[in-house]
Amino acid sequence: MHWDFLLILIFIAVAAPWLGRRRIRRLLEGPSTTHKQRIALYVSTVIFQWMFTGIVLWRSEARHIPLARLGISVPSALLVTAASALLGGAVLVNQILSIQHIGKRPAELHGTLGQMALKVFPQDLSERVMFVPLIITAAVCEEFVFRGFIQRIFQDWSGGLVVVGIAGSSALFAAAHLYQGRRGVVSTFLAGCLFASVRAWTGSLLPGICAHFIADIVAGMLAPSRVRSALASSEDTVGVQGAS
Repeated sequence: MHWDFLLILIFIAVAAPWLGRRRIRRLLEGPSTTHKQRIALYVSTVIFQWMFTGIVLWRSEARHIPLARLGISVPSALLVTAASALLGGAVLVNQILSIQHIGKRPAELHGTLGQMALKVFPQDLSERVMFVPLIITAAVCEEFVFRGFIQRIFQDWSGGLVVVGIAGSSALFAAAHLYQGRRGVVSTFLAGCLFASVRAWTGSLLPGICAHFIADIVAGMLAPSRVRSALASSEDTVGVQGAS
């Protein structure tokens, strides 16, 4: 494996999870976050992800890897469109159902997802506007880095074994989301396997980009209000029980 590719993989496997977890943990450990902190998180993440994606693209071109081998292509418009619709629809339904179930288990409200919804996800209109460039960036950059570059590297390194590319890219994708806790890592790994399989099947990153965008925008826009509503209902229930 080329030295520059190895350095990129080491950074993604070790430094990125540690840095991301440390930053999110600092935000979640506080009693609350400010508007300024959330906006700063969105802007800095957008800048970092595009810079890192640029480096990956630069080194890939330096090694003469065609963009089509990195998933930046549409081999079959019909197949890619159908896969985008199916994957996007499945992700949309899953996210909506997951958000509807928030609050049915009290531990979830005080867990990572609940805290993310209240402290990291947008809380007002201006933050929602700033959140959109963030989820576009995450959808494009993360799909390119994990399902484009890393999946191709692992597949080539294993002698063309598609399953190794899927497993390797999904494992690093899950590691990059350590800040979401054990449950988040498992669900992220499974989502990564699904997205990577579709990328291998279609030869395109487009279905994954569409589904990634849908997953993030639904969670970011709907989860905060759902968590606040569930918390209010929980407090009302405790109050009634206490009064009785």
